[in-house]
Amino acid sequence: MRVKSRNITSFLRNIALLCLALSTFQVAAFERVNSLVELLPYLDDDNASVVMAPGTYSITSDDIAKGTFGTTDFEDRAKILLQFSGNNSTYDFTGVTLTIETGVFNCFGNYRVHELVVTGSNNVLKNLTMVDLGSEHDKPNKGALGVCMDGRDNRVEGFHLTVKGSYPYGYGDAFGKGKRNVIRHYKHSAFLVRGLRNHAKNCKIIHRSYGHAIFMQAASYPTIEACVVEGKMRKTDDILAETSGPAFDVGFMTIWGYKLPAGYMLSLGEAGIRAYDGGKTIIDGKIFQRGTDNPTILNCTIKHMRTGVTLAHATGEKYVKGCVAIGCENGYSLGSGEVVDCKADCAYGPVYASTYERDKNYNAEITIIPAIDPYYNGSGSVAYIGGRGHKITLRGTDEVIKQSLSIKVGGDKGNIRLMHGNFPNQNNFKVSDFELINDTNYPVKLSPTSSRVTVRSVGTVRDNGTDNHVIK
Repeated sequence: MRVKSRNITSFLRNIALLCLALSTFQVAAFERVNSLVELLPYLDDDNASVVMAPGTYSITSDDIAKGTFGTTDFEDRAKILLQFSGNNSTYDFTGVTLTIETGVFNCFGNYRVHELVVTGSNNVLKNLTMVDLGSEHDKPNKGALGVCMDGRDNRVEGFHLTVKGSYPYGYGDAFGKGKRNVIRHYKHSAFLVRGLRNHAKNCKIIHRSYGHAIFMQAASYPTIEACVVEGKMRKTDDILAETSGPAFDVGFMTIWGYKLPAGYMLSLGEAGIRAYDGGKTIIDGKIFQRGTDNPTILNCTIKHMRTGVTLAHATGEKYVKGCVAIGCENGYSLGSGEVVDCKADCAYGPVYASTYERDKNYNAEITIIPAIDPYYNGSGSVAYIGGRGHKITLRGTDEVIKQSLSIKVGGDKGNIRLMHGNFPNQNNFKVSDFELINDTNYPVKLSPTSSRVTVRSVGTVRDNGTDNHVIK
């Protein structure tokens, strides 16, 4: 028995020593940094675990002049303030606020400025509050970007971004978009997802710039989860009332070829969540040029943006679940794919709109919710459906019914960008061989371009098409 007792005592002693060793290892494994200068050496480390001391830190024009920040990305022709290029590392910014003066966007000459970029793989960055300090109207030299994820299997979680600094701000895309412009844009987007299996989770973006909130380029199997985007809207009537400024100087003539019309609401940013069919990314040191494929969007809320979730230019399986679009110009546009248990209001535009006539096999369940904003829906659309092969279910109580709005199946979109025959390939779509379930009292209008459409509707149906089947 004494032998057994000594063995047990020895065993327990060894366990205690092992626990102490593990505890010591865990303490030693976390590096605590107390300044941005202390953080910089860890950004290219593998297997690092870094905790930054809570507090407010800043990057100013003086810091750039001293050469403290600003590595060069020659592919994007950008200067990066903070580049996380290591692998298998964790960076905890709980309680940390990073302010970046908008003047920094003018410190690098003919370069764009990217504030925070991840180019390594298997990294986790969490809980950083990042604020652009300055005016919404501060113009960057070449444009700016808040966060960019390259690499693979990275996760940016719990970030809170306040995005400012673009030109001109206050008009949305009315006077320019991309390379076509009446007033040249200097864009500032918030969050770019590229790479492979990268994940943006529980992030909040207060968007006060012209640019996208969250967008994807060259992203394969990206996931956007539980993110919140809050933009800002403006009536075209208020723009037309200006007596000076960039829009006044061009006579309010839009990039669409006609004077800005009254009666519409414009987002001052671009898309809430958007996918592109091109772009470049770097993964494990290799550059890939491709589109976006197989995006998953879960439980996100998008408010006051040009679109809620737009994935029409992505390929593969497109899946959107549990999202809410509030006061957007348009709720959801996927081209094809699945929208499950999602919600939107139609205060300023349709809850869903087809992007192209070639859209097909789009399956959607969208509940129309009461608007928190006064209705100002210039298009008159609750939804606009074109293409073929869809199954679309729209739900909503009488509380959401607004007179003069309707569910449009084909025909004229009534979109502010498509007036006077502008972009005819994006309007007056044909539509055929799909099923619409309208569990609302909104009326359905089947245009002359509709055929072989099955409609089950609580609301009235006006059928001007061919071989459509209406079930009341």
